[in-house]
Amino acid sequence: MLEIRWHSRAGQGAVTGAKGLADVISTTGKFVQAFAFYGSAKRGAAMTAYNRVDDEVIINHEKFMNPDFVLVIDPALTYTDDITLNEKGDTKYIITTHMTKDELIKSQPVLEGKDVYVVDCMRISQETIGRPMPNTPMLGALMKVSGMYDIEFFKENMTEVLKKFPQKIIDANLAAIETAYNEVN
Repeated sequence: MLEIRWHSRAGQGAVTGAKGLADVISTTGKFVQAFAFYGSAKRGAAMTAYNRVDDEVIINHEKFMNPDFVLVIDPALTYTDDITLNEKGDTKYIITTHMTKDELIKSQPVLEGKDVYVVDCMRISQETIGRPMPNTPMLGALMKVSGMYDIEFFKENMTEVLKKFPQKIIDANLAAIETAYNEVN
């Protein structure tokens, strides 16, 4: 089973990102879950969202997991949350930051020796979407790091997920996905 944990603040789109990812995955015949855990459910509060993916029916509905991927879409949570909680030896971390990977690891030594990737989802979302909504750029970074799906397949299926929005918003989100896919390192 593949497990993904998102670290975010309420209002940054982690729940929507997890659900969008689940929608795309569900088109491939896999079983998937997307859910969230909120402390105080107000904008700006720290929260986590989760995905599980498997070829079999998923009967585990607990928030506790040993994630294969940890997606941090609010850079400050790298320092205030225990993003390494219940990690596996090969957990991959994709962290939104303007810093280089080396600068980030130096500033947060708990990441030393871990499989860390960085991408500036805040900047990307500002430039493409026009506001700090880092969830869709993070999905692009996840596609690159995980190799889960070809980027064109993913964008095509995300177009279906986003079809309730005007074309301008769909295009901006697809640009954010593509940019993060190309910039994550």
